Amino acid sequence: MFETIIEYFESINPILAAFYATMFTWFLTALGASFVFFFKTMNRVVLDGMLGFTGGVMVAASFWSLLAPAIEMSKGEGFVKVIPAAVGFLLGALFIFGLDKVLPHLHINFKETEGIKSPWQRTTLLVLAITLHNIPEGLAVGVLFGGVAAGIPEASIAGAVTLAIGIGIQNFPEGIAVSMPLRRMGMSRRKSFMYGQSSAIVEPIAGVLGAVAVMFFIPILPYALAFAAGAMIFVVVEEVIPETQQDKNTDIATLGFIGGFIVMMMLDVALG
Repeated sequence: MFETIIEYFESINPILAAFYATMFTWFLTALGASFVFFFKTMNRVVLDGMLGFTGGVMVAASFWSLLAPAIEMSKGEGFVKVIPAAVGFLLGALFIFGLDKVLPHLHINFKETEGIKSPWQRTTLLVLAITLHNIPEGLAVGVLFGGVAAGIPEASIAGAVTLAIGIGIQNFPEGIAVSMPLRRMGMSRRKSFMYGQSSAIVEPIAGVLGAVAVMFFIPILPYALAFAAGAMIFVVVEEVIPETQQDKNTDIATLGFIGGFIVMMMLDVALG
């Protein structure tokens, strides 16, 4: 089954492959958001465990799928070899830091908004917070497909597809994490679903842009991979983990994080 998928992705245009892969990650977000049609509320313990799982997947993907290949494909020895990864990682973190300061948004368990003051409704701000999560995820998948198209030996279709699967798995609870709070705020099931799935629409856009950028500027690949990793780590530490620590479910969230890390590590090593 996995081999068939790889063969198909190898036979099509890499930009189209990046689009399909990130549409898959969007679909799993929509699948998670669809839970709002069947449940009005989600147990807080379960939600914190799911968010912890999301964080674990993102951290594992940042290293196994992005940072490690970025370092491996860089030239030189010692400190010189790790400079592209270090610079890209820092730029990725600063990019999301900048967006975090400018873009008005509201985290799931927080009462105060972040970013520039805005008259926008809480529902819109909540969706924007999750959208912020999804930019580096789509970018990471697209950059890997772009690396394959550019003929970089360290980049493989199997690795890119594996990353897309991992991102898709953690997008499922993200979809729930957006739609359920919106439903609790009094929004209709249909509107809650529409807002929930729309938070991941940015992933195919970021994926295609990442693939195109790397194809035309091959030398930036190590920087681009590390950039996506830095952006994802920033999101985990600044947003995902604090969201899970607001109630008394810290142990559950931590175990969820460990589980997510193990799942993504196993996927990447076994399939990538």
